[in-house]
Amino acid sequence: MERKPTTETRPERQVERGATVNEPAVWTDRLGKRYGNTWALRDCTIEVPSGSVCALLGPNGAGKTTLLHLLAGLNTPSAGEMGVFGRVPGGDNSYLADIGFLAQDAPLYRRFSVADHFEMGMRLNPRYDRSRAVDRVAALNIPLDLHVGHLSGGQRSQVALSLALAKRPRLLLLDEPVAALDPLARRDFIKLLLDAVREEDLTVIMSSHLVSDLERISDYVVLLASSQVQLCGTVASILDADLESEVREIADWDRTRSTRTKTTSEYPPSSLEEVVLRHMEAAVSTRPLVQQSHRGER
Repeated sequence: MERKPTTETRPERQVERGATVNEPAVWTDRLGKRYGNTWALRDCTIEVPSGSVCALLGPNGAGKTTLLHLLAGLNTPSAGEMGVFGRVPGGDNSYLADIGFLAQDAPLYRRFSVADHFEMGMRLNPRYDRSRAVDRVAALNIPLDLHVGHLSGGQRSQVALSLALAKRPRLLLLDEPVAALDPLARRDFIKLLLDAVREEDLTVIMSSHLVSDLERISDYVVLLASSQVQLCGTVASILDADLESEVREIADWDRTRSTRTKTTSEYPPSSLEEVVLRHMEAAVSTRPLVQQSHRGER
């Protein structure tokens, strides 16, 4: 069935630099990370298309940050395989030039000015576009000479995102970047992110608990719960599969009562948040409802 567009407009996509149309930006195959006897992430098999904005969802302790750290090359896996644009994360320092990573607390140096951060970024990154970073914060009325310690939480997040984008990464990894922001600051952050996606060849994986915000801007979803993948696919395919499953269940019930079963077009579709919550509850209480993989044999 045809779904109504959301209030936010998802950005037009371009093929990533050096990527073919069918090449995923990110793939993992039975990826796992263990600390002692505890698996922080286990049997993670996903595929994220090039040029997509992927919502990485799940409760606390589901393995979201662990997965992002593995993809950024900041940690090594205990099991399985992974690839980012055909390369193994962390293989060499040149890999980091293609990765932008923003942690939840937007780590910046409080005694450095905004301009100091941009200067440092230019010295450390070969593709750094300082002028674009300056233009972005200027549009937000953030003074370049102001020390980061004097910025609001929303302004710090904007500066941190501008730093990450000025690196001109192919893959941008965002770990709960809007969790501590008020609604207005969250809206401004998402607008800046969407503008960058429209302008750049960029794949984004963004983790968050705020499903409603990510539903408006994402075209792909990975849901982790109990340290394992519960859902992986496009937003449209996940919602359509959920609706079809619901109609089948109702049809089975109607047959026992000899009543007419409605078609999918007669049922209101669930929101992504409703679907995600159902799968999270099932994972915590019993076992995963589904673990999808769009990855063939390698």
